Amino acid sequence: MIAKAYRMADAVRATGVKVVMGGPHVTEMADEALGRDGGSRHADAVALGEADETWPRIVRDAVGGTLKEIYAPLDDFGQERKPSLEQYPEIPWDKINLDQFNLVPGMLHLLLKRVGSGWGTFRIIPMESGRGCPYGCEFCTVTGFFGDSIRFRTNESVVKELLLLKARARKEGGQIAVFFIDDNFAINVKRTKSLLRTIVAANAQVPWVAQISANLLRDEELIDLIAAAGGKWIFIGMESIDPANLADVKKGFNKPAEYAAVLNRLAQRNVYAITSFIFGMDNDAPGVAERTLKEISSWPAGLPIFGLLTPLPSTPLYKRLEIAGRLTRPKHWLEFIPYAMAHTPLKMSIDEAHSELRIGWVNSYSPEAIEKAVDSLNHKPLDNRINIFIARLCFRGIYFPQLGPFAWMKTILANRRTILKLIKQGWKTTSPTVSTQML
Repeated sequence: MIAKAYRMADAVRATGVKVVMGGPHVTEMADEALGRDGGSRHADAVALGEADETWPRIVRDAVGGTLKEIYAPLDDFGQERKPSLEQYPEIPWDKINLDQFNLVPGMLHLLLKRVGSGWGTFRIIPMESGRGCPYGCEFCTVTGFFGDSIRFRTNESVVKELLLLKARARKEGGQIAVFFIDDNFAINVKRTKSLLRTIVAANAQVPWVAQISANLLRDEELIDLIAAAGGKWIFIGMESIDPANLADVKKGFNKPAEYAAVLNRLAQRNVYAITSFIFGMDNDAPGVAERTLKEISSWPAGLPIFGLLTPLPSTPLYKRLEIAGRLTRPKHWLEFIPYAMAHTPLKMSIDEAHSELRIGWVNSYSPEAIEKAVDSLNHKPLDNRINIFIARLCFRGIYFPQLGPFAWMKTILANRRTILKLIKQGWKTTSPTVSTQML
């Protein structure tokens, strides 16, 4: 979405306000942002890499009228310095307006407010507990940006934030969940277990989501602790059910033969998965969506999502495709088209790849598919079913246009059968303990 960011920056600069840009794309494409590559200038300054240390200096220089073009976190020897997370700034979650994080559309608020443990609001709060990933998958920008230096906050600072949010949820009602934005939440299993034990000991459990590689979820004790500490959804970058594809993109540590066991292991503890797949890999051919959907149908209900292999600038994938002459839109990020290939796949056409993507989304997020997913949890507490229903509606909007009130109304009407079933079940639910099962 850098094209949109550039447009926003241009509009702000046009009013005379200085603009500073940063992040993975700008770090790799600083000349583009500064207009040094022959294109338009979009930023007055860029912050390269992690800006924890450089941001205060940027603000001082801006106030003093001495803003430089490039800021980088370098040590005395000119080497990039990665910030420690041990002295992490305190975030006042007890005072911040959380409405910006609410996923429930207003038209559903009254319908769901008294259903289950109260689903009139569903706020997902971003929280960081660590940074970095050493795996170096070919298509990923994480290792290039954060490096393979894995750093963590103290357990105590994470728990303090969780307790603030838990108190806020108790005071305001509705649902509050945390999304740990760590690139790989369990990359250091020993540390992750320590954090989860600290959360349990402090009674700081709130429902949470995190990204964890499938290979790390073989550990039964880790999954027990995830469940005990409030974990409800785990994002797993499965990418493909084809081992050859995984080897091609340097993600051979994923073992498709283990996917079902991992997901069942989670589901047995009422933890469910957001399973991410990439179409358009070199060994993909027409029919890849149907083959993938067949596998998914044998797994516990979750949230499957689908994307296309995208060569982001400066990744090993981009360089490989560039050398092979397979890039069809070398600067695709400047003409952002959602879900459009930027290179030629090997075993199918670009149009066929787009068709496979649509098959995946349509068959996973149709009203019938959503109802089937919800009904598959009829043996679980009501809040589990409400959770997966709301999550499916929200995730549907990743691919299908669903931003305006009219689009939401159409979606709600299309899913009215499932909504009415949940409301009917909610009216029958009187157990005061159901709220402990939320998310």
